[in-house]
Parts: sequence; C-alpha cells; structure tokens
Amino acid sequence: MTPPARLLGRGSWAEARRIAAVLRQETVGGALLLAAAAVALVWANSPWSAAYETLRDTRVGPAALHLDLTLGTWAADGLLAVFFFVAGLELKREFVAGDLRDPRRAALPVAAAVGGMAVPALFFVLVNLGRDDGVLRGWAIPSATDIAFALAVLAVISTHLPSALRTFLLTLAVVDDLLAIVVIAIFYTDGFSVVPLLLALVPLGLFGVCVQKRIRSWWLLLPLAAVTWVLVHESGVHATVAGVLLAFTVPVVRSAAAGGPDAGPGLAEHLEHRLRPLSAGIAVPVFAFFSAGVAVGGLSGLGASVTDSVAVGIAVGLVAGKAIGITASTWLVARFTRAELDESLGWPDVVGVALLGGVGFTVSLLITELAFGLGSATYDHAKVGILTGTLAAALLATVVLRSRNARYRRVYEEEQVDLDADGIPDVYQRRSPES
Repeated sequence: MTPPARLLGRGSWAEARRIAAVLRQETVGGALLLAAAAVALVWANSPWSAAYETLRDTRVGPAALHLDLTLGTWAADGLLAVFFFVAGLELKREFVAGDLRDPRRAALPVAAAVGGMAVPALFFVLVNLGRDDGVLRGWAIPSATDIAFALAVLAVISTHLPSALRTFLLTLAVVDDLLAIVVIAIFYTDGFSVVPLLLALVPLGLFGVCVQKRIRSWWLLLPLAAVTWVLVHESGVHATVAGVLLAFTVPVVRSAAAGGPDAGPGLAEHLEHRLRPLSAGIAVPVFAFFSAGVAVGGLSGLGASVTDSVAVGIAVGLVAGKAIGITASTWLVARFTRAELDESLGWPDVVGVALLGGVGFTVSLLITELAFGLGSATYDHAKVGILTGTLAAALLATVVLRSRNARYRRVYEEEQVDLDADGIPDVYQRRSPES
C-alpha cells in the first residue's frame, strides 16, 4: 500500500544546509531592520523631527534624467530593487534546482502565499467598504510577509523551529514578495510610457546574454543593470520590477562546459551569496529608516491613528487575514491531495507559522507609499496599522510557537544526530514518503 504523501516534511540535506545559511543572514538583517525602524520612530516623534523629514526629503540625482529623487524615494525605488533582485534569484533557484522543482512540494508554499495575500486584502476591503476617499487603493498593504522581521522575532523568542517549518516560512515569504511585485506592477503603475519600457529590453537582453555566458565582471553587469533600472523607472512601472526581471535572466545550473549541476553552485547562487548581505544588511534597513518614521502626535494622535479604519483594516489583515489565509490554504492542499502533515508536526504549528506570516513591514511600507503618497494623514494611519498589526502578529506567534518549543527541541536534536560521522545528519539519509 502506498504511504500517504506528507506536507511540511523534511527536505534534502543540501537544501536544509543552504536554507540555514540564508536564514542566518536574514536574521542579522532583521535585527538591523528593527534597529533602523526604532531609530526612525524615535527621531520622527522627537523635538528634532523636522531634521528627520528634511533628511528624508532631500533631493539628489541628475534632474536631466528625471532622477532628482528624494533620499526616501531612492531607498524605495533603488535599494529595494536589490532586495527584489535577491528574492528573484532565490525563487528561480528554488524552482529550477531546489526541492521545489518537484511540483508536489511547490504546491504548498505557492498556495499558502496566494491565500496569505488574498484573505488579508479581502479583510482590508471589508473593513473599509463605504469610504469614498480612495482608501481602498491600499487593499494590498496587509498582503506581504517580511521574512527578515519574522526571523528576528524567531531569534528573540529563541524557539527551535524545525527546518521544515523554517523552509516553508522562507519559501512562502519569497513567493509572497514576487507576487507583491506583480501586484505593484499591475495596480500601482501611474503614467505608463511604453517607449522606455521597450528600450529597457535592450540592456536587459544584454545583461541576460552576459550572465548566460557566465560573465561575472561587475564593471559590465552593473552598468547594464543600472540602465535597465533607469528605463523601467522612466516607464512609470515601479523600478523595483527591474530587479526581478534581471534576476530571472540569471542561470541557476552550471553549464556542461563548467562541469554541469554537480560541479558546484551556479551563477544565480553565486550572485545571491554576494548580494544577500547587501540586501539584508543595508538595503532593507535603510529603506526601513526612511519609511518607518511616522509622527503619531502623542497619545491622542496615536489613538486617532489606531482607530482609523485604514489602520484597523491593515492590522486585521496582517493578524487574522494572514493566519486564516495561510492555514486554510494549507488545509485545502492537504484536503485535495489527500496528504497528511509530517508526523512530527501538528496543525498548531501551521497556525503559529501563519501568524508569523503576519509580520509585514518592508513591502507593506512600500505599497503604502505607492497607494497614498507621502505626507497624507491616510499614509500615516496606514503606517501605524502596519506597526500595530506586525507587533500583534509577532506576539501571538510567540505565544503559539513557544508553547510548542518542547516538541521543536526534540525534532531539532534528532536533526543533529550523525552516528556515522559523515557530516550529514542521519535523518536526512533515511527513506521517507514524498512531502
């Protein structure tokens, strides 16, 4: 009799080792992100708040190329392009050479990401129905998961989350980021101009030819990437889309001439290793610094912001919407594929990770800026909603995951046993049903 398929089962050792390395860097980045956001919040609500706004709104860049942008815009459009380039590399690598090249394994994080975006958006719309001041334009704000922030929460609560759940969370967040870019490109593009977008295909194509030939020279690749970014920016499409398009041209597997797939990491993994520290350690924290600073106006102002329907919709979307969307999608995958959760896990574990998926920050702040623009009351209310929802989701996830930590510790200890001393934990060498 064929054993039932498993959901959230342990992946390969190579994948687990790679994910662990990625998560270590993202955890450090999450700590820097939290510090940058805290500094911005304190500064924006201090007697020196005008200096913060002046710094954020300082314009630099060549006006002739329409690139005399504020520092805040450079962070959102420029630095986040690096973030989405790394996310694009990660997603392509997962689906071409990682465990997710198996459609059965890919179905769960993709379905969870879709559910985790759709349900929060629905909650936001339901809370704000009837308002006619354009707030529904912010429907996508609670749909994003911030993996760096979520991992920082895990580090703080010190839980031994099993590798399968960490992999699920990371993959879910990466798919979530790429779906967010699609949403931004389709729904948050103003003043679209087709000529610059068509012209962008030239440097994009040259970049693709270079990376397909395994050219790694930064002095060649960086100018081509920069020209692609400028032209996408000029087209009216959000410039971060350029990062994803560039990432998708990069080959994942080594060519036959270079030894093939077994000869070591391909160019995508090489670039990801080089750029992830820049993304996690500089790009995202700097963006958070320029975007998280919201002047709440004391307790009365904070009360007005928290009770505004925009903030309520975002907070409900991040907390309840994410938890319901991700958990329900996982249940539906199990229901229709007749798969069972891995024997070491239970549905409370799925709920805990789903709550952690409600930790939204980076992309949520970006969509807030695109939806409402800088300086408006709605913009400030939305940022308060993001901070409130993220904090609530983190606290609830902490309660659930810490309550399961004894179980997680047993799984973690099992994953460390290597009786034959071959460098590979024994659990990764046992035959197990496909998840």
